[in-house]
Order: sequence, then C-alpha cells, then structure tokens
Amino acid sequence: MFRLSRRKIILILADFVMLLVTAILAFYFSTLMGFAIEPPSTIAAVAAISGVVCVLTLWISGAYAKLWRHSTRRDYLLCVYGMLAGVLLSMGIMLATGKTIPLSFWLFYSITSTIALVLFRALFRRAFLRDEPKATSSDDSNQKRVMIIGAGIAGKMLLSDIENARTDPSHPAYHYHPVCMIDDNLSIVGNVINGVKVMGTTYEIASICQRENIDLIIFAIPSSEEKDRKRILDICGETKKPIKVLPFIAQLVLGDTPEERVLLSQVKDIDVEGLLGREPITFDKNDIREFIEGKVCMVTGGGGSIGSELVRQISEYNPSQVIIVDIYENNAYEIQTELNMRYGKKLNLVTLIASVRDYQRMSQIFDRYRPDIVFHAAAHKHVPLMEYAPMEAIKNNVIGTFNVATLADFFHVKQFVMISTDKAVNPTNVMGASKRCCEMIVQYMAQSKTNTNFVTTRFGNVLGSNGSVIPLFKRQIESGQPVTVTHPDIIRYFMTIPEAVSLVLQAGAMANGGEIFVLDMGEPVKITTLAENLIRMYGKVPYKDVEIHFTGLRPGEKLFEELLMDEEGLTNTSNKKIFIGQQITIEPVTFMEKLNILRDAANANKAELTVSLLADLVPTFQHKEMELHDAPVKAKEPLRMQA
Repeated sequence: MFRLSRRKIILILADFVMLLVTAILAFYFSTLMGFAIEPPSTIAAVAAISGVVCVLTLWISGAYAKLWRHSTRRDYLLCVYGMLAGVLLSMGIMLATGKTIPLSFWLFYSITSTIALVLFRALFRRAFLRDEPKATSSDDSNQKRVMIIGAGIAGKMLLSDIENARTDPSHPAYHYHPVCMIDDNLSIVGNVINGVKVMGTTYEIASICQRENIDLIIFAIPSSEEKDRKRILDICGETKKPIKVLPFIAQLVLGDTPEERVLLSQVKDIDVEGLLGREPITFDKNDIREFIEGKVCMVTGGGGSIGSELVRQISEYNPSQVIIVDIYENNAYEIQTELNMRYGKKLNLVTLIASVRDYQRMSQIFDRYRPDIVFHAAAHKHVPLMEYAPMEAIKNNVIGTFNVATLADFFHVKQFVMISTDKAVNPTNVMGASKRCCEMIVQYMAQSKTNTNFVTTRFGNVLGSNGSVIPLFKRQIESGQPVTVTHPDIIRYFMTIPEAVSLVLQAGAMANGGEIFVLDMGEPVKITTLAENLIRMYGKVPYKDVEIHFTGLRPGEKLFEELLMDEEGLTNTSNKKIFIGQQITIEPVTFMEKLNILRDAANANKAELTVSLLADLVPTFQHKEMELHDAPVKAKEPLRMQA
C-alpha cells in the first residue's frame, strides 16, 4: 500500500504547481504563435485538469514511489513516461468534452513540464544529499554507506533494525547508512522499501557499489540455496568491500513478536563455509531423534569444537541426560553456561572435569551415570605438536580410547561412537597413526563378544574448529600480516562443524557395529584458494594488499589426505552422502600384546621407542624421521611431604 510521507506530499504539491505554471506559459506561447486566445476560464480548467491527470499518471508510473536521493536515469525516464501518458490522457479528455486546444499548446506543455519536473528532482536530490549527513550524524567520516542484498522479509527486518540502531550512538550499527538494496526479483527492482531503493539485481552489484560509493555489503538472503549464495558472494568479493552475512534460515533465531525479531545482532562477518562450493549435507533428523530421545548420552571432550557441537545437537532431541566430560574446565564451563541459558531446567545436564587417561575416574563416572550412548571426541589433534610429543598422543588418544571403550563394554553401553580423522588413512604423522590405532581398538572391541555397538566416524578438516586454518588466516589478515600457507599445492577435504556432528549422530543411528562411516565431502579444496577467497572477503587483493607466504610442509604433514584405507571396501548406505568402510579383522592376542608394550613405552616417556612401536602396530604408518629424545632411564624422585 502506498504511504505518503511529508517529503512526498511536498513533491506532489510542487509538481502540481509546476504543471499549472507550465500550462499557463504554454497558453501564452501558443498565443504568440498566432493561435486564438482562450478565455481565462478555459485556461484555468485545462491547467487544472491536465495537472491532476499528469500527477495521477506520474503516481501510476511509480514516480512517487521513488526516493530521489537515490535516483537514477531509469527513474527520470519514469517521469518522462508519466508526463507523456498524462498529456495524451488530458488531450483525450479535452476532445471528449468538445474543447479544441491547439496542438502547439500540448507540445510546448509536455516539453516544458517534463523539463521542469526532472530539473526539480535533480535540485531536490542535491539539496537532500547536502542536508542528509547533518540529519544522520554529526561526523561524516563515520558514515558507512551500506548495500543490503535481499529485499525480502529478512532485508526489510534488517532495515528496521538498522533504523532502530541509529537512535543509539553506542550501537555498532549507529553509523550504518542504508543506501540501496539488491534483489533478483525484477518485479520489485526500482521500488522503495522503508525509504531505501531496490537499485538492481545481483549481477549489477559491482557497478552499483562503484556508483554509490558503498562501504559495506550485508548479505540478507538466509533462505538462499548454496549455489546462489556462493555465486553472489563471489560477485561481492570482486568489489573489494567488507561483507557481512545473515546465517542460513535454519540458524536464525527469531522471536514471537516483532520486537523480538531482531536480525542485526545475527549479522556476522563473511563465513568461509559459504565458499566450499557444495550444498550443505543434511541428514534424517527422525532417525537421529529416535536414536537420542530418552537416552543418557555422554560426550568425552565435550568442551572442544566438535564435542560442544555434539552436545548442542544432542540436546535438541530430548535426551534424558547429557554428560559432558572434559579435562579443560574453561571450555566445559562455556558450553555448560550456553546450554543452561538456552534450556534451563528442561535439559538434564551434567558437566564433569575428568581425563580419559584416568581409568579409575572414568570408571566412577560410568558406574554412577550408566550412559546409553558414548560419543568419544576427546583427543589430541594437532599434527606438528604431536610430532614432538608422540608419547602424549598415545597416552591421550590411544590409552584414553581403550579406557573409554572397555568401560563402555563393561557397563553395557548400547552404542559407542568414536570420532576419527582422514589423517588416520595411510598416516605420515604420529597424530594420524594414533587415531588409526584408535580405529583398530574400536574394531577389536566390535569383533569381540559384546552387547555394545562400536563404530567409527571418519571425516576431514572441520572449518572453524580448534586448530583450523581459518581462525589463523583471519588473525593474520586483521593484524596486517602475510597469510602463511605451508605449500601452494596442498589440498584438504573440508566440512562444517554442524555437518561433522550430524554425521556422527547419523552414523550412531544406523550402526550395527564395526563400521567405519565415511562422509562424501565432495571435491577437496586447495588451501591457497581458501586463503585467497578469505582475503577478498576482507575487501583486499591477494598478493597485493595481503601477501601469501609459503612456509613449507610441517613435520608429519602431507599434500593431500585420503578417506579410505586401501584394504577397506566401500559400501553404500541409505544416505547417499555416507559410505561404510568394512571392518578389518584384528588378531586379538597379537594386537593386545603390542598395545600393552606401546602403552608402557608412552608412560615411560620414551619418544623414539613410542614411534617405533606405533609403526609396528600400524603397518600403514610411514613416518618421516625426526630427532626425538627418550626420557632418562631413571628420573629423580620428587620431594614428598613429611608427616
């Protein structure tokens, strides 16, 4: 519905006055050209009728739906079209009433009135722009000219949020000045929404950015498909302007009342997850709900990036209890606080500080809480650091997994799901080899006589997780330092944290025991390309504004990762994105003997021996030789308290 503002009323009245004046002038010049003089009553009637008719046709053409501070050539053409239609309609009315008005009058009237209207708008626009900064801010240098991509519901709500924010000088968006909107719906291009014009389609983003001197782009299409999202963000990246995005529609948090439906706080910096070039992977939530609902679920490493997301998603499916186990109290406290704020007493949440290395402590936890499902996410995952401390990788990853797995069997846990990594396939580093050993432990348990279903989930690098390259790249760009990439050709499989966790839950739901679930993550991504795209998202040019330095492969690092062992078969599942690597038979006696020897070497802090024994236990481990030092045979005993 068309709404009249004070400025538009002034514009309509000014147009009508100009039309009256130009009509009188047209009669005057028509008389000078030798045509009959019309009586004043006729002149007044023709001027009034044509003025009203032309105002109506201008209205219908959309001339008064435009905000002239953002006018373009197309908008001025609408005035021309509206005036021509008005003059022709006025001529028809005059002929229908039997009044013959000279053609010279109509010709002069249409030309002078059109010129007058266009000039008035041009002057109106200049005056408005000159006055506008004073009305919006006392500090012109702080003004950020904003382009909003998406003129749908989210875009409109975002505009309202920005308008509200401009009443609070302390608000981060106080200096946001929405200049234009962009939308691919051609039927609304040219319209004005809450005082901001829809200037064009996404294919015109670059030219509009340059013409309107845009400082910031906000992507406000949370319902967009991944391919469209990527295409639009690629176009935005070419503008070299900072970009912020609204999350996907499923991730938006909207209240029940208009006052609660605030989007501005959910606008975030560009997320590299949107540049992976594939659709987000989805899973059957009904299967997951049936798997989780009413169960006691334990998550080891529940404060980590994967573990905390596991806890978040598990909490959505109405478990009877959620148990967070983590050795790092800060992370555990953060996720506990988050869930308490979100669910309150609706969620039966227990947070425990404990190490999976401590068998007795873990036994107490299992005995007291009797979990139905255990998600084992606790592990050391940093490749270079584990190269220099291989015994710590064994203590935490291998011994920790063995402790939790054997306790799960002893206390009759229904499902045990271990989280592994693509680095476990043909490992070249200690961390990967330790995780492969963990997989072997799970397979050993699965082929034993047990009532617990033991399964493994394996996936690649997780964007945004602790240790991911993305936070490092962001810190480097924001601090003005070069972005460091180990090798120009290094590639990795990537997935998002929610995708990784959904895989873990889906795997648990479909598991029968012994499987290694592998996610089809599409094509691998070059780390160099990822770094270049991230630099562009900051509005900078790779290798010009921000250098990319190649530092060389780190200890234990390889150019590409694999997802399946050579000896593993591949079987389809009901989900086309999930495959199963078949169980490999583990010789139990030999495996346990070697595992015990490896444990003793790690506990004795003998680094060289630990790596050698790990290579013997994991045949596919091809380790690059490093300078390691075993612990002394006998360490000095610590001082003891005297009674």
